[in-house]
Amino acid sequence: MVVMGWAGWYGRARVRNGMLGALSKLLEFRSDTFTKPTPAMRKAMAEAEVGDDQYGEDPTVNRLEERAAAVVGKAAAVYVASGMLGNLCGVLSQAQRGEEVILGDLAHIYQNEMGAFATLGSLHGRIVPNRDGMPALEDIEAAIRPTAGAFPRTALLCLENSHNNCGGSVLTPEQTRAAADLAHSRGVRVHLDGARIFNAAIALGVDARELTAAVDTVQFCFSKGLSAPVGSVLCGDAETVAKARKIRKLLGGAMRQAGVVAAAALVALETMRDRLGQDHANARALAEGLAAIAGIRIDPRRVVTNIVSFELDPARMDAGMFQRSCAERDLRISRYLGNSPRLRMVTHNDVSRADVDAALAVMAAILQSQRVATPASVLGPSY
Repeated sequence: MVVMGWAGWYGRARVRNGMLGALSKLLEFRSDTFTKPTPAMRKAMAEAEVGDDQYGEDPTVNRLEERAAAVVGKAAAVYVASGMLGNLCGVLSQAQRGEEVILGDLAHIYQNEMGAFATLGSLHGRIVPNRDGMPALEDIEAAIRPTAGAFPRTALLCLENSHNNCGGSVLTPEQTRAAADLAHSRGVRVHLDGARIFNAAIALGVDARELTAAVDTVQFCFSKGLSAPVGSVLCGDAETVAKARKIRKLLGGAMRQAGVVAAAALVALETMRDRLGQDHANARALAEGLAAIAGIRIDPRRVVTNIVSFELDPARMDAGMFQRSCAERDLRISRYLGNSPRLRMVTHNDVSRADVDAALAVMAAILQSQRVATPASVLGPSY
């Protein structure tokens, strides 16, 4: 039983007034962006050969861009400070003012990037439903505007793999190619938000190039599961990447001696991809443990990468209160889309299996301390 594995943690935790107190270690499950650089990364950063990247003269950045492009099977790449900047450069380099971009309603670009494509690019979002991370082909086809008539031109389709707001779900090479083939047949280009593309590749047991072959551009992050401290990269054909490089400058994102951080990203790219399966195994163990706790709703079979999405029985505890109670006990978890009832936990290089067991112990103790609420207490005071 999973509960038996938690017993040691109960013994080592401080108990205050019969409640589980703070643990000796901060359990950081909010995101894989909280990963710390490895000793090899720190060493590479200290020894990095640098130049002026804006002039194209930082040799470490140049090596990183060349290697990153090769890993996802593209001709060129541009190093950027963040995944959001990479997505924005990818979108703005392929769609012009007044044109339309097709996005899933749960896409990170649509939900979590401050509407930057619309605010800065004067682009119109054409929103379609997400279904386990993949918009249906019939919805994509229906969203592509006719060439005749007073419509904005459909310029770009954006996909996401793995899909953050769909609980880390993945798109197969076949799904990606079917969507891309449809878009290309109608003169629409395709951008892939592949922030966690290597998580998707590991989960599917395929080379990342199989997941990116059909798309025109792909952005992926070094600073999530790969554990580098800074940076993402946009990859594509040489012409599009040249446009994206100018947009990076326009947005204030050009860099100087960026080789200091690019050196860590190079180490991450070469040493951290293969170990992502450990994070997936820990996420599955976490999901199975959550399923055994009364008051938590989750289907562990849906957890295929390092993101674990779950809900609480509202009759037992409010999601926000649960999140705060966890934080008080040094367990940090996140919440989807502001006030959503869905909670998220992400496994990564700095989370061990013992940390998973410790987190389960904290959450079980919190929920066990709550009496099942009556309807009146769920609704709150009438005033």
